[in-house]
Amino acid sequence: MPNLRRVLLDGVALVAIPLLLLHCGVGNENHSLSADPTRQNERDRMVEQWVMASGVTDKTVLAAMRRVPRHAFVPKEYAGMAYEDRALPIGHEQSISQPALVAYMIEALELRGDEKVLEIGTGSGYQAAVLAEIVPEVFTIEIIPALAKQAQETLADLGYQNIRVRTADGYRGWPEEAPFDAIVLTAAPLHIPPPLLEQLAVGGRLITPIGAFIQDLVLVRRTEEGYEHQRLLPVRFVPMTGEAEQAPPKH
Repeated sequence: MPNLRRVLLDGVALVAIPLLLLHCGVGNENHSLSADPTRQNERDRMVEQWVMASGVTDKTVLAAMRRVPRHAFVPKEYAGMAYEDRALPIGHEQSISQPALVAYMIEALELRGDEKVLEIGTGSGYQAAVLAEIVPEVFTIEIIPALAKQAQETLADLGYQNIRVRTADGYRGWPEEAPFDAIVLTAAPLHIPPPLLEQLAVGGRLITPIGAFIQDLVLVRRTEEGYEHQRLLPVRFVPMTGEAEQAPPKH
């Protein structure tokens, strides 16, 4: 697994908006947009300077990161910072994660290219797009209707036909499409939702941040005997809302 110590020191994942605005220096005129509308050179530099430097080595993941135009998934006022390794606000007190962390989480799923993937927390749709460059089917759930609508429009404009977006509370997953070979959560629940564990195929992997202010990124593998949990690193994501905010179920 790659070493994301540098990312952690910078403030990882989806951080609180006031801190993020202070860190980003919004309004800084030094962040200029590229003359190339595709911004391919910036994407290539992002992958080399941030993603590969953080330790991500999966060639399929790196290629997907090079193809997805991150600037299309952030508000126009932040487009100049789209290829920096930082979280950026996308509205509704939500953020798009740092590129290195997105790549790290996807690499941890060890995708071969033939999987059905469930994402909980669509956000702007960026991570769903990266996943869709690797696997044939991506199902993604967003609890905030305005974000789900915007993500669906962005993904459609970019030509993605293998991503299905649902507006719902992701706690219950997408049972009619289960099982899933991989599940990724982009917001932190207080506990792993049992329905998501049940919808994970045997041999599949689930990756999620867990906790309140202090969180761990956890990788779960489902085996014939049950579930194996591995703590990967400390992270800080926005909390998962809805049913996930309730106390964990009694066993």
